[in-house]
Amino acid sequence: MAASVAAIVAAAGRGARLGRPKQLLELAGKPVVAWCLETLSSAAAIDEIVVACEPGDVDACQRIGRDACGSKLRAVVRGGDRRQDSVRAALSAVSPGIRFVVVHDGARPFVTVAAIDRVLDAARDCGAAVTGVRLSDTIKEVDESGAVTKTIPRDRLWAVQTPQAFAHDLLARAHGSASQVEATDDAMLIEALGIARVRVVEGSRDNVKITTPDDLTLAELIARQRTARVR
Repeated sequence: MAASVAAIVAAAGRGARLGRPKQLLELAGKPVVAWCLETLSSAAAIDEIVVACEPGDVDACQRIGRDACGSKLRAVVRGGDRRQDSVRAALSAVSPGIRFVVVHDGARPFVTVAAIDRVLDAARDCGAAVTGVRLSDTIKEVDESGAVTKTIPRDRLWAVQTPQAFAHDLLARAHGSASQVEATDDAMLIEALGIARVRVVEGSRDNVKITTPDDLTLAELIARQRTARVR
């Protein structure tokens, strides 16, 4: 049966705030990116996986990808200067006939199969979906001096995560038409295109993105807890 769902793992990035590439850092005995690759590979809905990484990390990511994904690893490609450039490079490597694409950050090790299934179900219904969590903090807008200008009601505010899922043709069109938009996630490109509404589904507070040393400390705690549960 032909592949219909591809997962793209955005694992490029120099880790400026950590001082080293975060995706290849060891986390509870294996590289950060291996954690999410193993979960994506275990998801029955995912047929193939493409990893976009730093040019100097291709060999390392191929080894990690083969170990974590086995036959589901489609390709490891060189990422670009921007996240969206990396995803666009990975899109060019997916198999012909792919109908849906799941995009995930390689620096988010704790994705779950349940989240993958939820976001894919939503994308199959409406074309574009993201995972996220509701904000619990009070949010204030401030001016250049640091003075509060207003308090923003939080009942409609979500912190968006990955995985995100899209109809393949919609995502490819967004990357082709909105290349000048500076996007921090793929949903922003869909929004800029204005041809589909993006749905938000429940993510997980454990689904942290490792960006700072504090994030890494939290991830190590979560990893130890998960490893202990498996034992």
